[in-house]
Amino acid sequence: MSADHESRRRERLKAWLSRARFYAEEFYSAPYRGAIARAKRDEDDLFMLMVFSELMGVPNPVAYYTLELQPLMLERFHDWHKRMGMEHSPLDDFRCC
Repeated sequence: MSADHESRRRERLKAWLSRARFYAEEFYSAPYRGAIARAKRDEDDLFMLMVFSELMGVPNPVAYYTLELQPLMLERFHDWHKRMGMEHSPLDDFRCC
């Protein structure tokens, strides 16, 4: 066999192994994708509560550290309060809907 033929064969084998690894990972992780997404959403909801709890009148021991995150989180605030079952914004000074 020539060196060129051997090189092409090695590249095809690498490509096949890469595809096989991708499909194996997909096969393994597909059943858990929904549970992982729910867990991530729950963590994000808790984090949003920690960031905005002081504004809603709930004492927050880490308010000093989360205060600077509020402007960054305002974009997602509307979706969060809707998901939490609050029809309108719970913040008196901030109307998002």
